[in-house]
Amino acid sequence: MPVRTCHARAIALVMGCASLALAVSVPAQAAPRHRGVERAVLPAGDGWAASDGSTTGGSQATPDHVYTVTNRAELIAAFEEAGDVPKIVRIAGTIHGNSDAEGTPIGCEDYRTDGYTLDKYLAAYDPTTWGKALPSGPLEDARAASAALQKAAVEVQVPSNTTLVGVGEDATVIGVGEDATVIGASLQVNNVSNVIVRNITFEDTYDCFPQWDPTDGETGAWNSEYDNLVVTGSSHVWVDHNTFSDGDRPDADQPRYYGELFQQHDGLFDIVRGSDLVTVSWNVLKNHDKTMLIGNSDSAATAAIDRGKLRVTLHHNLFQDLKERAPRVRFGAVDSYNNHFVATAGAAYGYSYGVGMESRIVAEHNAFTLASQVDPATILKKWKESPITAGDNYVNGRRTDLIAVHNAGVPAEQLTPGAGWTPVLRTRIDNPRAVPALVDRGAGAGKTC
Repeated sequence: MPVRTCHARAIALVMGCASLALAVSVPAQAAPRHRGVERAVLPAGDGWAASDGSTTGGSQATPDHVYTVTNRAELIAAFEEAGDVPKIVRIAGTIHGNSDAEGTPIGCEDYRTDGYTLDKYLAAYDPTTWGKALPSGPLEDARAASAALQKAAVEVQVPSNTTLVGVGEDATVIGVGEDATVIGASLQVNNVSNVIVRNITFEDTYDCFPQWDPTDGETGAWNSEYDNLVVTGSSHVWVDHNTFSDGDRPDADQPRYYGELFQQHDGLFDIVRGSDLVTVSWNVLKNHDKTMLIGNSDSAATAAIDRGKLRVTLHHNLFQDLKERAPRVRFGAVDSYNNHFVATAGAAYGYSYGVGMESRIVAEHNAFTLASQVDPATILKKWKESPITAGDNYVNGRRTDLIAVHNAGVPAEQLTPGAGWTPVLRTRIDNPRAVPALVDRGAGAGKTC
């Protein structure tokens, strides 16, 4: 049975998911080889990850390479034990990235070393006394050493030929993945291939030790590390039915130091450094600032790696109350269709699509639900001269030519229509007027089987 959202095939999915509910209650090594969510493969033609072969993850795992994990240590042990052989790793319950060997959550104070405290750091590098130079000296060294201790804890490397999937104790047709949550960890899909990530709620991958950069912009900025999920130098990756957010620690609630927001989050989900053939479907990305980079730099060194790669498909995702980068694209041929973009009253909004260096974005059949204070001319943002295709998009229920509206509203940043390629890897195209209801009901963790 092809993998689709539950809204379209409710009766078939009830039958297809019955074995999954049983599988969760038995030991991992005895898990049956059913074709439910755990052994699903990317359907043929479903975006760029279906090109040049397919994306099968750990669907062919033998029973001894099916794992159920409940904490960070077990997650890492499963990856290390299986290596690159096909494997299914099922997350049950909540995994804390900032935790000890027993899975007990730990706080920022547990990483502090060499005398670092935020109060000392603020006193040492106050721009009124320190000036505009980058921080240096013992306290910056202590911050960097403390940050390295946190990095070793929160970054988790995902091997090739992996299906990482959320399950719940009471898994049902709608419940799969509802109880599977990763808090504070940064999953690294780094120089590997054939990876599937599904049905997981990712929250609050926060940096305990942001670095002050007085040269960032006119007034300086706090810069943080860690995304919830990073795809780096990897190919054939399918990310489906997950939920990404800052959880209970939104940056908007953080204090200001030196007059600037003490931002503890970087992106939600980035695809960078020569990654290729990625499909991102039916996810929720919400309540965040810098959301998704596809291509992370304009530099010549990066261009040599990224040109001809960064082929990514985004479809049926909900982008809700995001300030920017949904996504911002450099170099990649990105097909973005049937997504729902929401900006509610009071939410900070900068732009959705960032048109960057040599990008080739096709943005079609999407729906935008925008509060009155959001100007549709800002949906697109020009960073560099690159053509874009943007047709059959609807803003607040009305068909809207995004390029024409942008060029009229932002005359200093004229965009050129026509990305120069036509996507063919689409399993279905929904009417954009139906997209808000379909996506809002079907996207996110716990809504597929």
